[in-house]
Amino acid sequence: MGEVSEQFEMLCFQVITFVGTARTHFINAIQSAKAGNFEEAEKLLKEGDSAFSQGHNGHADLLTMDANGELSGGLMLLMHAEDQLMSAENFRILAQEFIELYKKISDTES
Repeated sequence: MGEVSEQFEMLCFQVITFVGTARTHFINAIQSAKAGNFEEAEKLLKEGDSAFSQGHNGHADLLTMDANGELSGGLMLLMHAEDQLMSAENFRILAQEFIELYKKISDTES
């Protein structure tokens, strides 16, 4: 179980790290759009999407381990990783909406 446990923990921290990075990019994208820097906002969204994808892949690996019956403990860590995954996904949705909103506001002010 030691090797599986280490792999499980590594994957959980990988998910947390990547989706945390993604969430930061999404929040920064909102701030860039708010400042009228829409190119930077779109760039940050793409960078966030890339990080999120890596975190999502780690999550898929965790689900595979669980489906194969390899996991017996550490569920709090898995729940935290999944919570971070969902949080980043929600921020991505909000970032896209804010960017579109700020673009519309910018267009009407011009």
